[in-house]
Order: sequence, then C-alpha cells, then structure tokens
Amino acid sequence: MTRSSSRRAFLGSVLGAAAFPTAARAMAAPTNKRDAMLAILETPARQPYVPAAFFIHFDDAFHFGPAAVQKHLEYFRYTGMDFVKIQYERSFPPIPAIQRPEDWKQMPSYPLSFYEPMLSAVDGLVKAAKKEALVLMTLYSPFMCAGQTIGLPALTAHLARDPEPVRQGLSAITDSLMRFVKACVRVGVDGFYASTQGGEAGRFRDPAVFAQNIKPFDLVLMNEMKRSCRFNILHVCDYNGPYADFAPYVDYPGHVVNCNPRLRGRTLTWNEVTKMFGRPCMGGLDRHGRIVEGTEAEIRGAVTETLGQASRPFILGADCTLPSDVKWDNIRAAIAAAHAHQA
Repeated sequence: MTRSSSRRAFLGSVLGAAAFPTAARAMAAPTNKRDAMLAILETPARQPYVPAAFFIHFDDAFHFGPAAVQKHLEYFRYTGMDFVKIQYERSFPPIPAIQRPEDWKQMPSYPLSFYEPMLSAVDGLVKAAKKEALVLMTLYSPFMCAGQTIGLPALTAHLARDPEPVRQGLSAITDSLMRFVKACVRVGVDGFYASTQGGEAGRFRDPAVFAQNIKPFDLVLMNEMKRSCRFNILHVCDYNGPYADFAPYVDYPGHVVNCNPRLRGRTLTWNEVTKMFGRPCMGGLDRHGRIVEGTEAEIRGAVTETLGQASRPFILGADCTLPSDVKWDNIRAAIAAAHAHQA
C-alpha cells in the first residue's frame, strides 16, 4: 500500500466515507454491520447483502498494543469489511528440551500474563469498534500451538509414536489457551475465528490419532466459545496441506464455517459444504488467486462467479489469510463487489 493511499485511508476513517465519493460508493452498505452479520444467524432469509472480510498479517511493529489497534482499524475501515477480525500474533516459543514424546510432560501452561501484549490490542479494538461491527478474536488450536513449540513434523511423529505423554502437553496448552479465551470474553469480544489443523490428508496413517489426541482438545476450547459467544467462525485451515474429507470436523462448534472446498481428489460445491456442515459458509476466493494479482474487473468477475454458485446466507472471503503484501485496493474492490451483488 502506498503512502498516499495509506493517508487516504486515515483521512477517510476520520472524516467519513463522504470525504471520498469513490470510496463511499465502494464501502457503502445498506445496514449496520453488526446487524448485517447477526442477520446471517438470526434471520437468514433477510440477509440484507453479502458481507465480506479478508485477513492479512501486519508487520511486526503492529502486532500488539495501540499500534495493533490503529492498524486493524485502518485496514477495517479502508477495505470496508463487515467485521473486525483480530490477528493472533502471540506465538508459543520453541522449547528445544522437547525431543521425545515423553518430554511433553515438561510443557508449561503459560499464565495469563503471557498473553498480555495480545490482550491489550483486543481491549483497544473492542472499545474502538464494537459499536459498529462484530469483533472476533483469532485463536489457533492446541495442536497448532504445539507445532509452534517444536515444529509440526516432530509433533506429528511424536503423536504417531507415543501419543499419551503428548496429550499431557496438549492438555497444558489447552489450559493456557482457555485462560486467554475467557479473558477475551471478559474484555467483550463477540466471538472467535477458531482455526484448527491436524486432520489433513496423509498426516497420520491412522485417523484415530486425530480423533483421540487432537480433536478432544479442540472441542474443549470451542465448546467454551460456543457457550460464551454469539458469533464464532470455524476455520478448517489447509495452510499445511489439503484434506481428504471434512467428516471429522462436521460436529465442531461454530456458527459459520470457513474452509477451502478443494479436497484431495475433488472439489466440493458450496452447496455441498453448506449441507455437510449444516450452517452458513464463508470463503469463495483463492488466497493466491485473482484477489492478489488480478485487475479490478477480474476481481469483480471472480466475486460474481463465486456468489452465483454459493448458497445463502454466505460471507465472501478467502480460504485462508491473504499474502501480507496484497494491495488493500484489491481487497476493497472484492468487498465492494460482494456488497453490490444481486442474487
């Protein structure tokens, strides 16, 4: 994003969209964004327009505290997206001492203070944006955080070889993440964008490894989100590889499902995904596709094609986080096309 466009975004957030007629048309929405998103769950037949949201990671300088608050708000208002999704940036540190499955007994359960830099951003964004839009916090699963701790190849090998001691480590991670989840709820988030991995095609020869040692810890956290929040998005993340089947995830909580419909060997239609999970879906654009390199006309075409095939209600998005260097104008163009789409 250029300095001039960044300044334009800042001025637009201060002066309002009317300061820039073109931006106003692009970001115009026929109703309050909170209402539009909640209508997906409460009155889906009356979805006023197609909401849209895309996510990127910001530079390290904007991960925590006031800097994170300002960058998230700048991005939210410039692109016109329909809810605030807070990027989770508090990675679990590597622990070189965990070399064997039995070493997972050493896994600490990090206290709430570990998450304080992230919580300061959550608190600031809830205070700044909750009146105009839902505020959702990203959360990585215990399996994903364990992968940050020793690397996914080693974690996969440990679970396949001797899962019982690894479960002790995953339990400690789950307890730690639960502290963060409850703190976010106390601060006032509307829900979570809950990301899960571990069931990708070929990760484990025996699917019982996932069912017995990964899924239960996911459900502990996601059931708490379900109990405490009014709008949660289940993200079945294919960043590390495709899935052969979504069957292990269909009973996961989440009011909306975000996934890549391209499975190993076949691609599901959005009607199939919606029917499979029994709830609205979010997605439609390839995170490496036209939204990254396409012209505005090509992006509009991709949005029209997607929405022409998707069940309603539906949220336009990508299958995962977009590259950090994507042009913000491309994202704004896709969101404007969704808002203007006529079924």
